[in-house]
Amino acid sequence: MATGMRSFFLMLLVAAGAPALAAENYPARPIRLLVPSPPGGSPDILARIVGQKLSERMKQQVVVDNRSGASGIIGVELAARAAPDGYTLLFVTSTAFASQPALNKSLPYDVEKDFVPLSRIAWVANVVTVNPKLGVNSVADLVKLARAKPGELNYGSAGNGSPAHLAGAMFDMLAGVKTVHVPYKGAALAITELIGGQLQYFITSPLVAMPHGRAGRVKVLATTGAKRDPLLPELPVVADTIPGYEIVQWWGLALPAGAPQPIARRVHEELLAALDAPDARAAMTKNGATPHPESPAAFAAFMKKERERIAGLGRRAGIRLD
Repeated sequence: MATGMRSFFLMLLVAAGAPALAAENYPARPIRLLVPSPPGGSPDILARIVGQKLSERMKQQVVVDNRSGASGIIGVELAARAAPDGYTLLFVTSTAFASQPALNKSLPYDVEKDFVPLSRIAWVANVVTVNPKLGVNSVADLVKLARAKPGELNYGSAGNGSPAHLAGAMFDMLAGVKTVHVPYKGAALAITELIGGQLQYFITSPLVAMPHGRAGRVKVLATTGAKRDPLLPELPVVADTIPGYEIVQWWGLALPAGAPQPIARRVHEELLAALDAPDARAAMTKNGATPHPESPAAFAAFMKKERERIAGLGRRAGIRLD
């Protein structure tokens, strides 16, 4: 009996020490960075910048795993069900952690209970882009055309509830026009359709739009922030023409709930260091994104306010996703 009891308590001690040992040796194998959107869009671009820096710092490969579908729900659910051991990270998007929870009450996960937020990665004011053949040279021109052709102009998005969807809905509501929302499975597909003429305008991230704008494939009219973007100072803001118009998108990093605290702290520390690296900051700002490292508590509080703001917009614009 005594031998059995000693074995039992030894097993308890080993089990109790296992998380600490795992954290001390972390990471001991490659880490998966789940991105709930397809390749080619802003989340994919930023995830690869951050993933590369994390790989360099942690001396372990960080593999970007794009899992798109259902406006990001598929990838986020996969992350929520992953083992909370630090070997699955989730690239957080404003669609997945703000728009969807605010407008869809039937999600198969709870973004507050099923994840540990770490930090924002970056934010960006979107840009209004049009097909060059549309004959539009300003936001005022676009409003005028939309009023002359109600229900005839199509705008794209990376899916229902995405920043581009909300941006288009806000454009309609504040400008007093009616345009048609066409959702795609990613921003890369939508910008391709804009270039091809199937869409007339698209409000998207400069990470997606500016390379095409500089090449003349699309025309970039304005940014969607409250004031001029210092990274794109040549562009006016939509609010100059449509008072009160402001919408930005942002991205961050999270772990599945239950991840050991030492591992969460380690990933957070490495993420902040990665975001402070000159080459990573340069790569982001080159694409129009502003790095935004912060504490887990600040990130959680920010996302809660974003969900409240978008829920209000959804009520005013009549947008529901469930």
